[in-house]
Amino acid sequence: MLGLKATMLVIDNSGALIAECVNVLKTKTGHGMARIGDEIVVVIKRARPISSAPSASSASQATKVRRGDVRRAVVVRTKYPTRRPDGRYIRFDDNAAVLVNSKKEMVGNRIGGVVAAELRSKGWGKIVSLAPKVV
Repeated sequence: MLGLKATMLVIDNSGALIAECVNVLKTKTGHGMARIGDEIVVVIKRARPISSAPSASSASQATKVRRGDVRRAVVVRTKYPTRRPDGRYIRFDDNAAVLVNSKKEMVGNRIGGVVAAELRSKGWGKIVSLAPKVV
């Protein structure tokens, strides 16, 4: 469960590295806490440096976000244990998110890490399909 000021890794290739939660959007329960699959508003705390060399192909794909940008994200991993329908609990070593835009489309086009299988049932099938491993 992620609340206000929670920090997380950004595991897509949008250029962001670390983000901080500033708002949790539309949670029916949890009192402002985000779980796996919830959409949140984040501010980018650390991003990849922007290269000054003007090259046509890499300039547009280098970084899509900068430090201080306010973006939306989907939580894909949490340290807090999540209960599955069969009774097992799943938890991860860190908190992680994937950046999305206001139309719920991914900002990056790759995912570099493990994501939870609960994303598929919450309507984020595109994230699950691009992930290298689903747990």
